[in-house]
Amino acid sequence: MKLDSPLFDRIRVKPGDDRTRRAHTACCEWAGCTQAGTHRAPKGRHQEGQYWRFCLDHVREYNQSYNYFAGMTDDAVYAYQKDALTGHRPTWKMGAKAGAPGSAHGAAAAGFRAAGYGDPFGFGAEFGENVDVARPEAEGRVIRTAERRALEVMGLEMSAGADEIKARFKTLVKLHHPDANGGDRSAEDRLRNVIQAYNSLKQAGFC
Repeated sequence: MKLDSPLFDRIRVKPGDDRTRRAHTACCEWAGCTQAGTHRAPKGRHQEGQYWRFCLDHVREYNQSYNYFAGMTDDAVYAYQKDALTGHRPTWKMGAKAGAPGSAHGAAAAGFRAAGYGDPFGFGAEFGENVDVARPEAEGRVIRTAERRALEVMGLEMSAGADEIKARFKTLVKLHHPDANGGDRSAEDRLRNVIQAYNSLKQAGFC
């Protein structure tokens, strides 16, 4: 359609006023300012989530002098920054409160002991819990995850003694030695795992 067409002139609508929706903008809250408050500025400590509405010039001026820690001592600022690392939530070292008298964990442990439940794998001892239960391992030793995996690699039971571990190690070394397997790389990998498992048990005092 041509712009100078009389047909176009008849269907064209020219509004008398601007009918576009104007966004409502609050006035700047700076004393004596009548500009639009187009920028937010935090009100400060103990007023988190609350903001002032300032114009561009006044929000710049406000930000230059803003100090969240105003009125706090150096020790208080340091303590706040330290607590901020954990989201201002209390924390404890692993096992520090386990089994403590009056604690929830201690009460739970006491309840389990009273009910006759045991800890055959020594999980409680790993986390600082002193649970007097009968364990299947020999000589009252505590078998942790690393030692348990090492015994599994060597094909031994959890109650295996030092002599049994040493004898099994010698047998596996002869079985998986490259000279006995024609240089098979898979045998070398198995031999490496056996040696690592034996060293782990040796460092833990199992043999």
